[in-house]
Amino acid sequence: MNLGRHSISSTNPVQILDAKFDAECEIFAASTPAGFAVYRTNPLQLIRKRELTGGTLAAVLPLHASNILFLLGGGRSPLYPPNKVILWNDALGKEVAELEFRERVRGLACRRGWLAVSLRRRVVVFQVGETVTRYGEWDTCDNPRGLLAMATSPYSTLLAIAGRQIGHVQLIRLPPCSLPVLGAPPSSSPPIKAPHPSSKHPVSIIAAHTSALTTLSIPTSGRLLATTSVRGTLVRIWDATTGKLVKEFRRGTDKAEIYGVAFRPDEQELCVWSDKGTVHVFNLVVSGATNRQSTFSPLTPFLPLPKYFESEWSYAQYRIPVQSSHISISSTSRSSGVDLPEEERCVVGWIQVSSEEAANPSTTSSSPLEYQLIVLTFTGGWYRLSLPKLTGTSNPPPGRHPPSSSSSSSFKPKHASQSKSISGSSATARPDKGKERARGDSDKKESRNCILQEYRRFGRWDGWG
Repeated sequence: MNLGRHSISSTNPVQILDAKFDAECEIFAASTPAGFAVYRTNPLQLIRKRELTGGTLAAVLPLHASNILFLLGGGRSPLYPPNKVILWNDALGKEVAELEFRERVRGLACRRGWLAVSLRRRVVVFQVGETVTRYGEWDTCDNPRGLLAMATSPYSTLLAIAGRQIGHVQLIRLPPCSLPVLGAPPSSSPPIKAPHPSSKHPVSIIAAHTSALTTLSIPTSGRLLATTSVRGTLVRIWDATTGKLVKEFRRGTDKAEIYGVAFRPDEQELCVWSDKGTVHVFNLVVSGATNRQSTFSPLTPFLPLPKYFESEWSYAQYRIPVQSSHISISSTSRSSGVDLPEEERCVVGWIQVSSEEAANPSTTSSSPLEYQLIVLTFTGGWYRLSLPKLTGTSNPPPGRHPPSSSSSSSFKPKHASQSKSISGSSATARPDKGKERARGDSDKKESRNCILQEYRRFGRWDGWG
């Protein structure tokens, strides 16, 4: 009897059909066969949930932290026709408008007052206010993934969509994004000012890759653009105004499907995740001191070495633990026609926490802020990761505060077995004196791993809440 395809567990698999952050990563929406729910990203807290009967949703996209969400039907039994986008007002608990097309909707992107809908060979943009009006339409090449990205910060204008040729990107300038409506007393920080118009005429087309694109990502400001292709080995960063290549990062050497790229809010780092189940973090500012490079890279100006030796590799990574133990040995879900989530499928976003809050999420502090990562897996995992404190570098990247030693040691799982299953590494015995050098090499490798600070598991329908 072959048990290699199954793991011994009677627990039914968790099914998260889709998960999406809002533009600021303050909240995220998760859809399951029972409906959808909206959560605060950190500290993790259930805000609201809706149980919907009669079908499933392919996507739930929140419009910033407002009550408006865009719903898209999908799956084996769609709740709505796949050619419709539903505008849902959660304050009213019902649909308020719908957009119908002649073909299946492939992707969505939104910002304050705007919605972009990607179809197979075109993108349609709408203004969303008291009424929904069509603003414009652009043709693309064959775009089955529905790739598009929209800048969301005040006064930003960029909309990035697939070009008319494979591997190309179109850059469209929309009217400036409006300021957020303040629901609380004004902040003491200085008001956001409109940027001075650039004297340079922005480019409209970037020939990013020679093969088909798999992701398009831009920061909230819209100053940069990140692209990846079906090869899945390189991540290219472009200046969205001049169209010039700013950086080129190497995820790996073997082919992979890159699921997404996310810029840090201050645009000094970015993270990349793929079907390999690993999240990679790259530095956009300080390359030589942080991102890894080949030992032959200093020779590239003098010797005709292949371009591979100039590559920059991630300075930090995290391997998402496999959740196979939650799949039933009988595989009844597959036999009954239910789609199981992919082990490595996830979405990643950036958050800011104080050093003391990172160590103890129940406390608030005015200590310096540090950036951390939130990883949501489609198998029901919520991970909060801190970035490693780099060794061998005296000048960490500007604007980033390395995690304090207290934050890295504060995470204590309830059970020892849980620590081994979710940390991605096991405890090692103390080496003898003859292995001091090996221990030093091992420590350097471990310092490149992101540190798991908190883990939550999706359980009942109320989920992580």
